[in-house]
Amino acid sequence: MIDFVPDPSLYPFTSRWFDSSAGRVHYIDEGTGPPIVFCHGSPTWSFLYRNIVKSLRDRYRCIAVDYLGFGLSERPAGFDYTISEHTAVVGELIDHLQLDGFVVMGQDWGGPIGLGAATTRASRVKGIVLGNTAYWPIERLANRAFSVIMSSRPMQRRILEQNLLVEQFLLGRTGPTLTAAEADHYRMVQPTKEARRALIVAPREIRAARPLLEKLARDVPACLGDKPALAVWGMRDMVFRPKVCIPRIRSSFTELDVVELGQAKHFIQEDAPDQIAAAITERFH
Repeated sequence: MIDFVPDPSLYPFTSRWFDSSAGRVHYIDEGTGPPIVFCHGSPTWSFLYRNIVKSLRDRYRCIAVDYLGFGLSERPAGFDYTISEHTAVVGELIDHLQLDGFVVMGQDWGGPIGLGAATTRASRVKGIVLGNTAYWPIERLANRAFSVIMSSRPMQRRILEQNLLVEQFLLGRTGPTLTAAEADHYRMVQPTKEARRALIVAPREIRAARPLLEKLARDVPACLGDKPALAVWGMRDMVFRPKVCIPRIRSSFTELDVVELGQAKHFIQEDAPDQIAAAITERFH
């Protein structure tokens, strides 16, 4: 397990634990009211949602999970850290908590993971929030090239040895503006090569998870398309470009509201937490 203890002034939540079939999962469960399940992407953890949870926990029950291999969760032997495996574990947590009438929010890989758990529990889903994600096969050449390059042996070594995804893509100059203490909260949960094993899988999954994404592209409109939905989009994201992604999401949901986060890039929860919290409140009051 990761022995890092978050600063309560930054992450003022009670850590909770769930023994899933694959390993021990860390999550937070704050506030009362309609439940919202927050699903992060790579290379982040539930800390990403801290400001949104702080804003919403007086009105909603806010559940934010760390996938196995991320955040404070276990790094179990024999777990492959694929998107389908993460989806199954999040589904187990939803069932363990006996959630009904819940909203699921996903960003980056949290979109497919949260939607995958939601499609098989559609009768219990109240609504969907998506931000800078894709739940269909990634065709864009730049994204596939990223997958190929990051899956190469030299880059995999840099991810493991130098924490490349955290240091360059999250904390680098194109990432969000964070204090030194906030940056350390992303670094310290991936402190060693062994702790970063999940991070080398995520880029490969852009291509390897194609069958899962093809299934989601069919299942999301079929199972969830009539649910109230919200897209909160960082308009300066170079990965999930709004002109490509937002029309695709519109085609999946009959009741979709779109909130454009004009100055936000990929990590929208860091760039525009107050706008996101306000949009969720407006959509699901």
